[in-house]
Amino acid sequence: MSDAPVAKKKLPLHVQILIAMVIGTIIGVMVNPGDIVLSEAITATVTADDGKVQFVEALSSDPTQTLYSETFADRKAFVDSYPRLAEKLADDETETIEVTNARARFVYSMNDVLITWQRTHSGVPAVSNISEASVSKLPSYWRSLAEKHPPGLAGSITTLAKSLGDLFLRLLKMVTVPLILTSLITGVTGLGSQGNFGRMFRKTITYYVATSILAISTGLLLVNLIKPGVGAILPGGGKALEPADQSLTEIIYQQLNRMIPTNPFAAFAGGEFLSIISFAILTGMFINFVGGEHGRQLKNFFEAAFAVMMKMTAWIISLAPIGVAAFMVYATATQGLSVFQTLAWYMLTVFLALLFHAAVILPIIIKFFGKRSPLEYARHMSPALLTAFSTASSNATLPLTMSCVEKRAGISNETSSFVLPLGATINMDGTALYEVVAVLFIAQATPGFDLSVAQQITIAFTALIASVGAAGIPHAGLVMMAIVLQAVGLPLESQGIIIAVDRILDMCRTSVNVWSDSCGCAVVSQSEAS
Repeated sequence: MSDAPVAKKKLPLHVQILIAMVIGTIIGVMVNPGDIVLSEAITATVTADDGKVQFVEALSSDPTQTLYSETFADRKAFVDSYPRLAEKLADDETETIEVTNARARFVYSMNDVLITWQRTHSGVPAVSNISEASVSKLPSYWRSLAEKHPPGLAGSITTLAKSLGDLFLRLLKMVTVPLILTSLITGVTGLGSQGNFGRMFRKTITYYVATSILAISTGLLLVNLIKPGVGAILPGGGKALEPADQSLTEIIYQQLNRMIPTNPFAAFAGGEFLSIISFAILTGMFINFVGGEHGRQLKNFFEAAFAVMMKMTAWIISLAPIGVAAFMVYATATQGLSVFQTLAWYMLTVFLALLFHAAVILPIIIKFFGKRSPLEYARHMSPALLTAFSTASSNATLPLTMSCVEKRAGISNETSSFVLPLGATINMDGTALYEVVAVLFIAQATPGFDLSVAQQITIAFTALIASVGAAGIPHAGLVMMAIVLQAVGLPLESQGIIIAVDRILDMCRTSVNVWSDSCGCAVVSQSEAS
């Protein structure tokens, strides 16, 4: 018998993440300091002066001790921020409001101290975040309160967890631009430029855009019906910077303008994702047009670069258990176990939206446009769908998907070899749907951030474009979500807590992506045959 040691089998990534989530939660619960109850009487005063509205909360016994203040450009802006509170106000220039159930939670990190300030205004709950670079820069009342309740070991653990989580997010941001560039150029150059390229390309793109829009619409509908983020507070987000007040036409025009970079290198350096995506697609097309030795060399170069970026991204994703553990420590230490109730509603919303798209919308399309039985076609594709679910990678599943489409569903290689590789690159119904739900969930949970219909359409449009650049590897949607968050000025850090439950959602949305690609083969094949 051989005495060679037997290599230990490494746990799958999703198991590692689940274990990390449990460990992080336990540590976070142990170091959770709880809320500090404010016993002093507090009064809120609203004063209108020259069209502006000043909102100030201070100690009743000493009005100079300000706890929180905001200045609004007009009464409408105040009503937008405190709609339920404004209903209780008269039209007088000054109104005094009773503040009760006041409590605060101090959250420390390397760069700042964040106070989550919760209270009730005449029976209406309110939450605000107060952030400064250090305790010494806080208003005098909060500074004295922080000195009475020092962070101790719990604060040090929370600070370390926040720092580790932020490092993981920086790694994700680091790989975003090169991953988008190489992924898209490689996908486009793989299409070729001869024969029926133009005709099949138009049909394929039409199908992919249509299904992505339907998926995004489903996500928008359910997230507005269920409202999973309403009443929830995501730790660490702070108050987001609201985008400028623009009309829908101006917003769409601005997004279209951003797709055409005046300086591609500046777009790379500045992380202008929409510009990078359009430039990458055009570059891939013109590599095909140039052809010859130069075209072949460029194609080989970008294929090699994409392989490197996929490897690097996979390595970063392998660090997800550390990032998840850190985020769960930070979340439960700063918010408590209520975070799971928040995530449960979020997960349910994503599940229902994905299920509706996969089990209702796509079967209708394949029935009426692909002229096939949805159940029979799903049975043909079941090996690929199960593999997609287990690996959470549409790229890894691509060979099996092509085999199922050709050998089990009877679709020609000419169609599958064109439609499926393109779909694995740009058709991400599940990812686009997920990004819309996730961003609106973050927006609903961000104090003072109320997205208008026009802004939600901006998110939908940006998610559609962003999903084009999502690589077909596990957790790639996390990398791409930064694009959508950036579009409306929401903080990237708010996505940190979502990572804790991302694996199971990633498996589900990848299956939807592959199912949509497969249905696209049937639709395009039927169109070519007719």
